[in-house]
Amino acid sequence: MKQINQVLETNDYSMFKVLGGNREVNMLHVKRLKESMSVKYITVPIIVNEDHQIIDGQHRFQSARELNKPIYFIKIGGLKLPDIHRLNTNTKNWTADSFLTGYCDLGKSQYITYKQFKERFGFGHNETQALLSNLSRMGGNRNTSFRDGTFVIEDYSMAVRNAEKISMCSQYYEGYKRRSFVYAMLDLFKNEEYNHAEFLNKLSFQSVKMQDCTTIDQYLVLIEEIYNFKRTKETKVRFY
Repeated sequence: MKQINQVLETNDYSMFKVLGGNREVNMLHVKRLKESMSVKYITVPIIVNEDHQIIDGQHRFQSARELNKPIYFIKIGGLKLPDIHRLNTNTKNWTADSFLTGYCDLGKSQYITYKQFKERFGFGHNETQALLSNLSRMGGNRNTSFRDGTFVIEDYSMAVRNAEKISMCSQYYEGYKRRSFVYAMLDLFKNEEYNHAEFLNKLSFQSVKMQDCTTIDQYLVLIEEIYNFKRTKETKVRFY
């Protein structure tokens, strides 16, 4: 057995640098680490290069610094930004539940309301975000805002109304919480030709036709067929 890299200790926080291009420090993660370190400070070293740029452990560094704890580090020469990406790829990401719990613990009102809404209606995170944003075609930016702690509810009252209307479909369709179905319904609620009471009535005696679909557009085609049942050619509507 031989020693490869030595673990060093210091309280000189100024000697360490952030490597440009690394992920921004997530203060929620720092908060959770500080809580853990306050109970027991386990000396897990950070990794730096020859210039003391932090390659791995910037959250541990930030947490230890705020608690005035010593920094334990291993210096490995030649490490660059691609090595950070490689390490991050092998690190387990936080789940949406982790972010939600953390921001609720921080007292963020939007996330507390989000959690209450999600628990009330039982939709998944993507569907809950869509409902609270009043958007059916979800994008990466909104998912990013949720993780960053900047998620904002667009119109809570409308979200509740829409969630209640979608939940009314549960007696006829078990898959009413499926992501593409929820997105399709949000599209329909914005269509002036759509009447939810009529759809529920048509669905009540055509529930066998309501099958799981993969995409929003497939659901729109299927719902259009159900909705137009017994309508004359002149009164048929198009949802897709």
